[in-house]
Amino acid sequence: MNQVPNKNVISFADVIAKLPKFMPKVPHLLSGLKQAYLRTSNTPAGLGIAFEKAVQRHPEGYALKFEDQKFTYKELNEWANQISHHYLSIGAKKGDVIAVMIENRPELIATVIGLAKIGVTSALVNTSQVGQVLAHSINLVKPIAIIVGDECFQAVNNIRQDLHIPSNHFYWFADQETRKDAGEAPKGFINLSSIIDPLPQFNPATTHTIQGKTGLFYIYTSGTTGLPKAVIFTNSRWTLAYGTYGHVLDLDHDDVMYCTLPLYHATGIVVCWCGVIAGSATLALRRKYSTSSFWKDVQKFDASAIGYVGELCRYLMDAPSSPLEKGHRVTKMIGNGMRPNIWDKFKERFGIEEILELYASSEGNVGFSNVFNFDNTVGFSPTPYAVIEFDKEKNEPVLDDKGWCKKVKKGDVGLLIGKITRRSPFDGYTDPEKNKAVIMQNVFKKGDAYFNTGDLVRDIGFRHAQFVDRLGDTFRWKGENVSTTQVENIVSEYPKVADAVVYGVEIPHTNGRAGMAAITLLDGEQLAEVDYSAMYEEFKNALPAYAIPIFIRIQKKVEITGTFKHQKNKLKAQAFNLKETDEQILVLLPGEKAYCPLNLEIYNNIQSYKYRF
Repeated sequence: MNQVPNKNVISFADVIAKLPKFMPKVPHLLSGLKQAYLRTSNTPAGLGIAFEKAVQRHPEGYALKFEDQKFTYKELNEWANQISHHYLSIGAKKGDVIAVMIENRPELIATVIGLAKIGVTSALVNTSQVGQVLAHSINLVKPIAIIVGDECFQAVNNIRQDLHIPSNHFYWFADQETRKDAGEAPKGFINLSSIIDPLPQFNPATTHTIQGKTGLFYIYTSGTTGLPKAVIFTNSRWTLAYGTYGHVLDLDHDDVMYCTLPLYHATGIVVCWCGVIAGSATLALRRKYSTSSFWKDVQKFDASAIGYVGELCRYLMDAPSSPLEKGHRVTKMIGNGMRPNIWDKFKERFGIEEILELYASSEGNVGFSNVFNFDNTVGFSPTPYAVIEFDKEKNEPVLDDKGWCKKVKKGDVGLLIGKITRRSPFDGYTDPEKNKAVIMQNVFKKGDAYFNTGDLVRDIGFRHAQFVDRLGDTFRWKGENVSTTQVENIVSEYPKVADAVVYGVEIPHTNGRAGMAAITLLDGEQLAEVDYSAMYEEFKNALPAYAIPIFIRIQKKVEITGTFKHQKNKLKAQAFNLKETDEQILVLLPGEKAYCPLNLEIYNNIQSYKYRF
């Protein structure tokens, strides 16, 4: 692996320089770490306990804001308690699963808290799913019931006959302020708002019986086959996130966290909300992300912190300047995927002081958080991990003479693996075979076990790392491994480009995969003939020859998932086939110094091997 410049390595002096701003956070952080690391799988732990403590600390403070609705901690807790009492009354018990399909709004938050207090796992279904994919996701976790918001009712009703759920356990929330007007449930569904109305509002006795090993959420990750996988998120793991990420954020009861991220994803439901509960602060929700409404909402809710993923930051940077993006209270943000090429620009433009970039995965057991506020790093990890030498050509770790893995030197890149211990367990997937595939045995000594993250990171010292690439996000061309992340950063720097997603495509009669970039242009921009050569020159100056994209697809609109991930599988399948898309495609033909439009004649010549790429 290549050595990096010294500026990417953290020195002891760098850490010392950060201490003055870090020290005021220490008491709050130590309190969190105590809760995180004193937990065991059998001790009381989790969301229900933490939320009830927040209620005790600040009962009349606002816990939640949404549109024009506001709920104090006391009000939200009483609502959740009624949901708890209902499901206890029908026999729901610790270890049961209930599927929940509600968009970002108060009913979702109350439901999750209510189920957490009785030890029922909430299966957080992606609200954009339909058809057989939706049926697969729900049946996969064997729920005893389903709770659906009216905004998702049609999708669920369409596949109702395929669901393995008792017919009298289909629950429904109206798409309105249900605490004021419960609405009227459709046939075959129970109106949850109506049925809980007369129930007690006191805390259920079960809350403090919930152990760390009890499931809290099922969170779904995308599968390579197109069918989602369900990852169990236990109360113990939530307590770890709460004690680390939640306390690193260092919010208090005057703070407001604005979250537009979907709450069926861990960055929203766990990371952002943890910080709110830890500080008895306010969570301000938006149903779905909107660039045009982002800073309006920040001003409306008087937000002081925001949750992000990388694409959200890119969208905000690409938007025209607005007076609303200044003069707000936001000084800190927490999330993941902030690209190095916009990190400093984002802080300067929007007045952000702390970017609490983190590294975690729904299924993983290792996490990093930028607690010291260094730039361009996923931060510091208190959990046991290693960065090992990895041979990308052979797609396997590099072993020493005795057959053990080798740790990289400071400044070098390697595969990140998380040690599996009692306090950093691997909770895993619902599929045991999938679990076996990601656990490495006998890594440094006989009997040890590590979770293989599949991610390449740079060890920059003092238990800090920089994210480099996912092993699955590389392709091989001209005998070289191409990092899609690296190429995406360069292509995105071209002045007219708003966003880029890079992937490898097959060309007949060639080895490996050629680079293809699907780009979207900034509003009002179009590529002129001069851009065809200018783009090539810029890419040539910033990338090795083998990494320069051969094809460029000019997208009208980026297709993304609800968690802001690009739909790469679809793009890969369509490749540069003119019959698969009506969007313009450019090609860099062998020996040329400019891109040209791909037409049917050129396409056919490529297929018949008249060009030697």
